[in-house]
Amino acid sequence: MSLFPGRFSGRAAIITGGASGLGKAVARRIVAEGGTVALWDLNGDALADTAKEVGAAHASALDVADADAVAQAMADTVAALGRLDILVASAGITGATAPVHEFPLESWRRVIDINLNGLFYCCRAAVPHMLTNAYGRIVNVASVAGKEGNPNASAYSASKAGVIGLTKSLGKELATRGVIANAITPATFESPILDQLPQSQVDYMRGKIPMGRLGEVEESAATICFMASEECSFTTASTFDTSGGRTTF
Repeated sequence: MSLFPGRFSGRAAIITGGASGLGKAVARRIVAEGGTVALWDLNGDALADTAKEVGAAHASALDVADADAVAQAMADTVAALGRLDILVASAGITGATAPVHEFPLESWRRVIDINLNGLFYCCRAAVPHMLTNAYGRIVNVASVAGKEGNPNASAYSASKAGVIGLTKSLGKELATRGVIANAITPATFESPILDQLPQSQVDYMRGKIPMGRLGEVEESAATICFMASEECSFTTASTFDTSGGRTTF
C-alpha cells in the first residue's frame, strides 16, 4: 500500500460500513495519512474492534436505514470530531439472489433501505456541515451492477443505479459550494460481503471481468482516498471505475 503522509492532515472523515471490508481499508489509510476518522456500522462488536485496530477517534453503532438515527449520529460525531470534511458512504448489503418474479419483498425493501435510502440520509445529514466550512468530499460507493445490472441481483443493481443518479444530482447541486461528490463503481472485489452470495453468483461476476480476477480491496481504497482528498478538485457528479475493464463508461 503506497501512502501519502499528511494528505489528510487536519481533515475529519465519517466512513459508513466502516467495521469491515472496503470501509475498514479506507479508514486505515486515512488515519495513516494523517486524518481523523469516525466509523459507523450496524455491527457494534466488529465496530469496536475495528475502531481500536485502525485508530478511529469515534465510533457509532447504528442502522443507516433509520433516518433519525443517522441525524443523531451525525450530530454526535461532528461534536466529537469538531468538524466534518469527508463522508465515505460504503454501508451496503447484497440481498437475495433470485429472479425478479421470485424476489422476496422483504429483501427488496431492506436492500433499498440500506443501500439507497440510508446513503441518502447520510449525505443529507453531512452536507450542511460541509457547507459551513465551504469544503467537503463525498464518496458514495456504488457498483458496476448499477451500470450494467446483474441477473438475479435486481435489488442490489437498482439500489446502486440509484446511488449513481443521486450522486450526479448532488455533485451538480454543490458544484460551486466547495463540496465535491462522486461515486465509485467497483467490480466484485475480495470482501466479507461475498459471504452473502452463492459461489455461482461470485463466479458469474468474476467471469465478466476482462482481467480474469476479482479486485483487491486496497485497489478501490486507493481510488477512494484520491476522491476524498484535496487533489480531486475538478471532477464532481461523476463515477470512478475500479472494474478490471468490465465497464469503460
